[in-house]
Amino acid sequence: MKYMLLCYDDDDLWRQKGEDALKAAMNEAVQLTHKLNDRGQYIDASPLQPVATAKCVRVRDGVRTVTDGPFAETSEVLGGYYLIEVENLDEAIVVAAQHPGARIATVEIRPLRQLDGLPGPV
Repeated sequence: MKYMLLCYDDDDLWRQKGEDALKAAMNEAVQLTHKLNDRGQYIDASPLQPVATAKCVRVRDGVRTVTDGPFAETSEVLGGYYLIEVENLDEAIVVAAQHPGARIATVEIRPLRQLDGLPGPV
């Protein structure tokens, strides 16, 4: 089963910890992708650019509105994702717990929904 791990970060907390701590966590996250790949569980992963680069698009009654930043006001923001394939939710939880962000913020686990008619992988 495929799962999306949504990695939430607290940008203020990372700023307090410093650039070296952030680099160490990113290196740890990269190593996790290699472990997953070795086990045949890795599909894709990527950090996201800072939340200051985010835009939200809404269309209401045919009118498009584009705003800066994330949709919700919160201290945790989506910082990246992993797309994995594991046997079940228990395995996905084990993987999420290995991500360094789980020690500082949150890693949300969501199963992918299969949707007929989508194009195949590029």
